[in-house]
Amino acid sequence: MELRQLRYFVAVAEELHFGRAAGASRRSGGSRSRSVGTREPRPVSGPSQPSTCPIFHRIAKSARTAPEELCDGSSEAATLAVIRWVDETWRREVGGLVDGETDPVSALIALARGHAVFCRRDVARVVMALRLEFSGQDHPVGRELERISEGGVRRCVRLINAGRRDGSIPPGPPARAVALAFVGALEGAVMALAGQAPHDELLAARAVAGVLGLDNPWDAS
Repeated sequence: MELRQLRYFVAVAEELHFGRAAGASRRSGGSRSRSVGTREPRPVSGPSQPSTCPIFHRIAKSARTAPEELCDGSSEAATLAVIRWVDETWRREVGGLVDGETDPVSALIALARGHAVFCRRDVARVVMALRLEFSGQDHPVGRELERISEGGVRRCVRLINAGRRDGSIPPGPPARAVALAFVGALEGAVMALAGQAPHDELLAARAVAGVLGLDNPWDAS
C-alpha cells in the first residue's frame, strides 16, 4: 500500500467524510459520501506536525503509537490505526446494543440492525474496502482484518448455540456455518443497500432472520 493511501485513510478517519478527506489528503475522491454526525474541528497538520483533531489522537491511542508516527505514514501504522479505531467504535456502539439484549435472537437481530446503521458512516466503508483489497493476503493489514472478522463470527456462533439451546433458533447446519452465512448475508445487504436508509436496517434484519431459520421474517416496525 502506498504512502498516499495510508494518509488518505487517516484523513477519512479525521474527517468522517470521503470528499473532505480527499481535499485534506490532496487526492481526488470518487466515492459518494454523506456527512455523519457533528464534524470535529478541522485538523491542522503537516509532514512533521501531528493533527490537533481529537479523533486523530484517539486513533493514535488505539494503535498505541504517537500521532507524529501516523503523520509520517512510513509504515502500515496509519491504516492499522484506522482499522482498530473503527473496530473499537463498532464494539462500543453495536456491541453495546447486542450486550443489552437478554435473549439470543434479539441479540442477533440487534447486531444486524446496529451494523447496518453503523455502516452508513463512510469510515466504516473504508474498512469494508480494505477487507476486499487484502482478502487472502499475508499482510499485517489483512491479518488484522481477519482477526476482527473472526471475532465477529465467534460472537455469532456463541449466540446461535445459545439460541439452539433455548429453542429460539431451530437446529440445522453447524453453528459456525450459520454464523458465516449470517455475516455474509449482513455484509451483502449493507453493501447493496448503501445510501438507502432506513430500508437498509430493516432488510438487513430480515436477511439474517432467514439465515437463522426463523419461522417469520423479522419485521420490527
